[in-house]
Amino acid sequence: MAQYFVINAENPQARLIKHSVEILREGGVIAYPTDSSYALGCMLGFKDAQDRIRQIRGLGDDHLFTLICSNLSELSVYAQVDNAQFRLLKANTPGAYTFVLKATRELPRRLQHPKRNEVGIRVPNHAVTQALLDELGEPLLSMTLQLPNDEEPLNEAWEIRERLEHGVDLVIDSAISNTGLTTVINLTEAAPVLIRQGVGDAAPFGL
Repeated sequence: MAQYFVINAENPQARLIKHSVEILREGGVIAYPTDSSYALGCMLGFKDAQDRIRQIRGLGDDHLFTLICSNLSELSVYAQVDNAQFRLLKANTPGAYTFVLKATRELPRRLQHPKRNEVGIRVPNHAVTQALLDELGEPLLSMTLQLPNDEEPLNEAWEIRERLEHGVDLVIDSAISNTGLTTVINLTEAAPVLIRQGVGDAAPFGL
């Protein structure tokens, strides 16, 4: 049965953040808040946890995870970023965006697109997410928490607990200020390409 932590969205309790990260380091799957919606997360090294997330989402191996990073320095370990891209990212992160970038050799092949050397990366603007990443010291593997046959992501912690109490190891109850999907922008081409319009403003990217 999933544990349930109520964590302050502005001033996360250090004890609960530490306990949450301990669950991740034991190979756990967590449901946690971001700046756009709830997500499912696990650590990079636990394939069983990744398989559990795919099973919860009802998705196959062709649906990629997103790397949730705490900052641009961490992002640049796993994605190739040139000067122009860096300026765009610096001006618009953290925020409700998912960026498609060319992957570096540091990214495990199973996390890359099967046909293209690409990876999706996020830097969310949520204090709880940032606290988890700071304590963990590395990115989270993540997918939006949208269950099969649901039209929208789940964004109420109590409902997540009811529906996934035997599917995840932890549900974090914390406020989300602006619910919705992220805006997905492809930065692998000469100019940004809008893949999905979400809650993030596409205008700063000329879109």
